[in-house]
Parts: sequence; C-alpha cells; structure tokens
Amino acid sequence: MPRSVTLLGATGSIGSSTVDLLRQEPARYRIEALTARRNAAALAHLARELGARFAAVAEPDAYKELKSALSGSGIEAGAGPAAVVEAAQRPADWVMAAITGATSLKPTLAAAERGATVALANKECLVCAGALFMSRAAAAGATVLPVDSEHNAIFQALGAGRREDVRRIVLTASGGPFRTYTLEAIRRVTVEQALKHPTWSMGPKVTIDSATLMNKGLELIEAHHLFALGPDALDVVVHPQSVVHGLVEFRDGSVVAQLGSPDMRIPISHCLAWPVRMGTPAARLDLARIASLTFEEPDLLRFPALALARRALAAGGAAPTVLNAANEIAVREFVAGRLGFTSIPALVEATLDAADRQSALGEPQSVEDALAIDHNARRTAGDLLPEIAAMAS
Repeated sequence: MPRSVTLLGATGSIGSSTVDLLRQEPARYRIEALTARRNAAALAHLARELGARFAAVAEPDAYKELKSALSGSGIEAGAGPAAVVEAAQRPADWVMAAITGATSLKPTLAAAERGATVALANKECLVCAGALFMSRAAAAGATVLPVDSEHNAIFQALGAGRREDVRRIVLTASGGPFRTYTLEAIRRVTVEQALKHPTWSMGPKVTIDSATLMNKGLELIEAHHLFALGPDALDVVVHPQSVVHGLVEFRDGSVVAQLGSPDMRIPISHCLAWPVRMGTPAARLDLARIASLTFEEPDLLRFPALALARRALAAGGAAPTVLNAANEIAVREFVAGRLGFTSIPALVEATLDAADRQSALGEPQSVEDALAIDHNARRTAGDLLPEIAAMAS
C-alpha cells in the first residue's frame, strides 16, 4: 500500500529535492497535500503532476491564481495560514516540514499532534519551541525524523550503540565561503560573496547563516532537543569537504561517522523511506578521488554567531527563540544592503542582551507564547537596527 505524503513547503529547495525522489518511485507514494508560500503557478503544476488532493498557499492574495490554475483538476485549493495548518492535519502518514521561519511552528506541530511521522527540515520548531514541540510530539505518539544532513547523520550513527553509552555528538560545518578570510576581510564581504556557498546549494537565508556559522549554532540547539543531550555533549568541527556529516562518540572511545556526497536527497530519502532505504540519483561517494578530508576547530573570534548560539543554548528558556528571531531580522537587513556582514551577530547579541535586561527569557508554554516572544524579539531587533548599523559605518 502506498505511503501517503504531505509536503509543507513543496516549492522550496528541500521540497524540490523531495519531489525529485517521489518521481523516482511514483507507485510507492501517494500525495495528500502540498503547500507553498505564494508561488501558486509552481504549486498548481506540482499538484497536478503528483496527483495531490489538496494544495494551499500561505499568502491569501495568491488564492485566486491557485484556484484558477487548479480549475478542472478536482484538487481542492486553500489559502492563508489556516489552510496550511489544514494541509498538515490531513491524513498523510508522512509529512515533510520544510516551511522556513516561525510560521512553520503551527502547521508542523499540527502534523505532530495527530501522530504523523514528521520529517523535520525547518529549524524554527526546535529553536523557537523545542521543549514544547518534542513533548507534544511524544504525547501524540508522533515520530520525528531529522532531515538536516548533520542531524540525519547523527540519527544514523546513533544506531551503532546504546543511547546511554553516547559520550558526545559532533556536527560538522563546511566553514562557509569565508573560512580562510581574516577578520578585516570578513568586515568587507558583500551579499553576493556571502550567497556563494562552497559546497551546498541552499536558499539565501540558510546560505547566509552558513557564512556566519549561525546555521551551526541553530543546529546545536536543535540537536539538544532531538537527541536529549546537554550542551556539554554537543560539539562542532569545521570540515570543508562536507563529506562527513556527523559523528557520535561512545564511552569506549569509538567514534561512528556518517559519510555521503553533499546532496540533500540522501538524508531526505533516509527519512522518506525510513525504516528501510531507497535508491537515489545522488552521486556515489568516491573517497579515493576526494583523497583527503580535513578538520579544524571553529574560530569564534571571526565567527561569533556560533558562540552566541551556545550562549542561548546554555541560557535555555526563550533565549534560543530570541536568538533566531533577531538573526532573521539581521539576515534580512544584510541581504537588503542595510546592515554589514559582521553586524549580523552584533544585532543578535544586542537583542539577546535587551531581552535579558527585560527578563523576557522565560520558557514558552504554548505556541502562542513562542510566537509572541518571536514577535517581540523582532521588534526589539528592529529598534536596535539603526544603532548597530551606525556602529559599523
């Protein structure tokens, strides 16, 4: 019997890679629902091709275009945040959660709360409300599978031993495009330079986060919730070749690593077919051709965003929520040309400090709490923006 699938964020990078895998084995999967933010034409095309039963755009003003594009297909159309939640609540066995931003929290939690298998590809659910999300998922009997290449690598490597025998896990980072830059050179980087990742092809937000190493900091916070490990058992190593995606060290000194070509279809396929495996068109790993794999410590002086994420993880409560919200504002302003590259972590740090002074770092107890904290942090970051931008000029 085919596995029923819903894709939240079907037209993005992760969604597109998932669709590519679904095309490989069409008899194995049935598409229940697809969502996109506002690209109605692309969403309608996918819905028709894959035979989806429901398609929804998050932006209400894209509804008319979607409805028209689906006319005569028999596919239901919806629009607005409630329609995206409806897509998540529809009876699919497996849900790809690939919506970026804090708006992903409600629909992803809706899928988890009905006990679905949730392939988690967004960071915000665990960064903004990790304790809440994982406890609700566990209470509903949901299965949460990590899609990020690093977390998926850890998930695979953990199968080599008992959880109580794990000493630490290590996430790898490519180091981004500025790994070898001096601090002075980093201060002068442009948006165009920051958007050129050396190994991965990703959306602009994740690409900028990889350049600052904030991406790896957010992944540490996610790993804390996914694998129930404290900050002292979580580590990062820079690995420019992006072949080793994650390592698990056990109490006897054994270290088990997962390796693979830098192709997101590999971790996505692991989640899509789990607990079995499926073939993918990804390039096979040829270690002889690669010849050497190198590793180095991350430099927190040149890349302070990673240290800020560690600070937020240690503080707990709403600190990661504030960190994520401020970073989204900072990245948006950098891409728009209104903030320098090194001012991204500066704005995040100033926002964290402000929230701490305001005693606004209590643990969110509900989705509404998390979204309110996120909203307030964005407002604070916006208020601090002129000051931080002026300091760098």
